[in-house]
Amino acid sequence: MVNRLREQEERDVPSSHETSGPPGTGSVSASGSETEAERRRRRARFLRELAEARELRDRVQPRRAKAARLRHAMRMRTFRW
Repeated sequence: MVNRLREQEERDVPSSHETSGPPGTGSVSASGSETEAERRRRRARFLRELAEARELRDRVQPRRAKAARLRHAMRMRTFRW
């Protein structure tokens, strides 16, 4: 857990190629814009972490996870194509 937090902090520190623009803008220096591959890598990492966070929440709060599954199943049953 501590190791994961340390990794997160290291990722949050801007690297040498990023400017001090507002967070979330993804601004980079004049050397060029972010490549498509970099954007896909960042997005894939974000989606992996999001899925991991959801799994953790489901393990920690099983009642809430069960209720969410039931709500989702109800939405799927009542959805009209």
